[in-house]
Amino acid sequence: MFTGLIRETASVIDFSNNYLTVKSSYEPQIGDSIAINGTCLTVVRKTPDTFTVELSPETRKTIATENLKGAIHMEPAMQLSDRLEGHIVQGHIDTIGEITKIEKLSNATDFYIKIPREYIRYVIPKGSIAVDGISLTVNDVYEESFRLTIIPHTLENTLFSSYTPGRRVNIETDMFARYLYHMFSGENGVGKEKNVGWNTIDAIMAGY
Repeated sequence: MFTGLIRETASVIDFSNNYLTVKSSYEPQIGDSIAINGTCLTVVRKTPDTFTVELSPETRKTIATENLKGAIHMEPAMQLSDRLEGHIVQGHIDTIGEITKIEKLSNATDFYIKIPREYIRYVIPKGSIAVDGISLTVNDVYEESFRLTIIPHTLENTLFSSYTPGRRVNIETDMFARYLYHMFSGENGVGKEKNVGWNTIDAIMAGY
């Protein structure tokens, strides 16, 4: 699990043969989980200045691999003693979004991101979403896109300041929105065979 709060902007040293080597001030251990641009990956090698993670075929198919160069977002997995800010992020990318429009406001910047229509169902106004691993709040939701308002602090401390229209980004929708949708939608047989009430939902939520 992650929080969606970026630990640092690390640098890619090499990405080849399914292995990504990263230079970072953070020193993980072999087997640790690290989120790279929001994708949960496992550390398989390390040196005093770098660590290497491996990408499976499924991961490479799901994420925007063209962004695994230059600067990247890096966040180590949560520890039980950590303070939970941001929101609960699994590091399991749902889909790839595309930035379609950027509008500068007086003290913030709006980003409009288009995603496949089947994933809009999991995006909720004022709900949480992770974009390239960053925990953000959704302002508005449209038929195939959503709007985020990014404050100056986030722009200054993430790669969002370098994003331009047309860039593809990794999207992880809110875990609880996905669970609740499947519980009530009746997809895959869930919800059709039993009545799901709020007591059940409270019990599920209490487990996280």
